Amino acid sequence: MKEFFKYVFATVVGVIISIGVFFILFIALIVGIVSSIGDDKTVVVDNNSVLYLNLDQAITERTYSDPLSELPIVGDEGKKSIGFTDVIKALKSAKYDDNIKCVYLSVSSPNAGYANMREIREALIDFKSSKKKIIAYSEVYTQGAYYLASVADKIYINPEGALEFKGLSSQSAFFKGALDKLGIEAQIIRVGTYKSAVEPFIDTKMSDKNREQVTAYVNGLYTTFLNDISKSRNISKDSLFQIANEYKIQQPKDAEKYKMVDGLKYKDEILDELKSISGTGKNSTLNTITINDYAKNVIFNSKGNTNKTKIAVIYANGDIMGGEGNNDQIGSERISRAIRKARLDTNIKAIVLRVNSPGGSALASDVIWREVVLSKKVKPVIASFGNVAASGGYYIACAADSIIVQPNTITGSIGVFGIIPNFQKLLNKELGITFDGVKTGQYADIMSTVRPMTAGERLIIQNGVNHVYDSFITRVANGRKKSKSYIDSIAGGRVWVGTDAVKIGLADRTGSFEDAIKAAAKKAKISDYRIVEYPEMIDPIKALLENSTDKIKTYYAKQELGANYLIYQQIKTAISKSGIQARMPFEITVN
Repeated sequence: MKEFFKYVFATVVGVIISIGVFFILFIALIVGIVSSIGDDKTVVVDNNSVLYLNLDQAITERTYSDPLSELPIVGDEGKKSIGFTDVIKALKSAKYDDNIKCVYLSVSSPNAGYANMREIREALIDFKSSKKKIIAYSEVYTQGAYYLASVADKIYINPEGALEFKGLSSQSAFFKGALDKLGIEAQIIRVGTYKSAVEPFIDTKMSDKNREQVTAYVNGLYTTFLNDISKSRNISKDSLFQIANEYKIQQPKDAEKYKMVDGLKYKDEILDELKSISGTGKNSTLNTITINDYAKNVIFNSKGNTNKTKIAVIYANGDIMGGEGNNDQIGSERISRAIRKARLDTNIKAIVLRVNSPGGSALASDVIWREVVLSKKVKPVIASFGNVAASGGYYIACAADSIIVQPNTITGSIGVFGIIPNFQKLLNKELGITFDGVKTGQYADIMSTVRPMTAGERLIIQNGVNHVYDSFITRVANGRKKSKSYIDSIAGGRVWVGTDAVKIGLADRTGSFEDAIKAAAKKAKISDYRIVEYPEMIDPIKALLENSTDKIKTYYAKQELGANYLIYQQIKTAISKSGIQARMPFEITVN
């Protein structure tokens, strides 16, 4: 009877969970239908409006038209997001919009990489040329938040708030000790002195070479960080360095003392100032429009442009893998098809390949590289690098006519590796599981994960890795018009910051995404054109139906692990990768 009730209880729980999942899907479908009805509607911009620029939302490469984003678990935990390009378009439009009187910049902890934050900073600086004001206010400013806010005409902080200004740091997790305890051996095949993507699995600390490159790129990021703030706030770089190094900003009054902010105010005082700037009566309601709604208006109004002359922007965002991928992954089939479509369209006169990727599958990278080479033969191809374009991310763009990076872009990492886990000790000694079998040849079970590699197998795999590396540096040498020996000397898996990449010839110049589009137009000898974007965004309802199980698993894993989820994700990603990888060293996290 006890067993009977146990099975009945399990069945009831299963039914309840199933009903819950179907209910979520039903709500999602309704939300999708309602949202699609409102897609073609614009928001009215009233006279004397304030553009509310919330930069605490996720700043992505593209704006995802996702009606499910507000739903927890199946969406993105209820968080909004916007593509940095749409922020730039909106600010450019607001610059000339008589109804927009000023920008209210609200940011505490931006969810964006430093290169994309710099793109937005430059757009804000351009907006200021209209003589319209930017007012920044927050209760708390992280360093990334202050980097963005530093362009404002006035920066205010809550009198009891906090401003973080302490310098940058980068820390990596090492898993060798944990793997040893579990009885898992990470068998490594690599090329490149600096190819440190595998270090967390075979060591307990940074190698000297890895420390050298991490120090170089963190210092490079910090130099750009300080230079930009120095220029905006008119505070010398040396003074800023000293303020951070001695941790002088401990209270809001310290930030005011050292002229990092212009005043200590409460929200009601900020609203009064915004009313004054916008010409709104003190007792009247402040007219505001969010950057998300305003960007939708700009996109809607641009749909009337039917110019046949076009420049294609192809977004390559995320890990590189074979197959179709998705909006956050670079699938070789999907991206190569998009490039091919742009190449064969005679109305498209140039291509801008926008890359934001740490790399991934070497084979998938080569498939995409081939389409770039073919396109370059018939029309200009300009590469624009975002937060990171490393390893496979660099591979796919190295054949472009020109490569434009931000000073704080992370790039390079020209190297390859493979990880073949050996679970024998875990399975045999810890779990009591053994394996036996037959094979028709000595290499029939090569890549087995239940025993150590033999010397012959290691040699075969190493030869494969060496071949991929040779192909990689050959592609780069041909694309950059350098000798293979020179590329090899700056490769080896080493990561470079954008300014250094320009110095050594891995990139042509520093500049923005808009600079890349202008360069493409100039090379194509066109002045009147419109932008078309590829690949087409995957329908959110379809994505939900395909990935709902993974999203639910991820949601609960994040709830349980919290900040440790990143470590779990790193181990899972590394162990699950198959084939030879052209991937950036570890997960770069700069605080």
